[in-house]
Amino acid sequence: MTPSTRAAHLAQFNVATLLHPLDDPRIAPFVELLDPVNASADAAPGFVWRLAEEGASDATGLRPAGENVIVTMSVWETREALWDFTYRSGHLEAMQRRREWFERHVQAHLVLWWVPAGHLPTVDEGLERLADLRAHGPSPRAFTFASPYTAAEASGHLQPVPATQPEAVN
Repeated sequence: MTPSTRAAHLAQFNVATLLHPLDDPRIAPFVELLDPVNASADAAPGFVWRLAEEGASDATGLRPAGENVIVTMSVWETREALWDFTYRSGHLEAMQRRREWFERHVQAHLVLWWVPAGHLPTVDEGLERLADLRAHGPSPRAFTFASPYTAAEASGHLQPVPATQPEAVN
């Protein structure tokens, strides 16, 4: 492993279009899963950070992609750590029930990309990487689980950590 790959973490950004407002009883089962799933992520091996609205325990109040679109974003030490959380934890139940709560996406809704360790991506970065994936398909700059790239392959696309970037918090 080269120094550049050791110093990289995997970021993920996901959008989901709600079928109903979050306070609608039809969405209640999803809302009830938020805290347990987020706690599971926070405690998962390889977890680094996840987006949460200031003063809230999650990011469901943020709507940068539209009023009925919620976003998630997190950073993980490795692709395997994110895969294990996504498909081998309580998160899987939420994914299996997503059609109850969210519209079916016709274009990419999840994007992965490598960031320098210690860098916390912004929502704008996530939106830009998702737009890149949608426009150009998977590349070392923006990819998916199905079409992954290693940190070494993406090393030319790692953004430098700004001097004022806050430390990642577990």
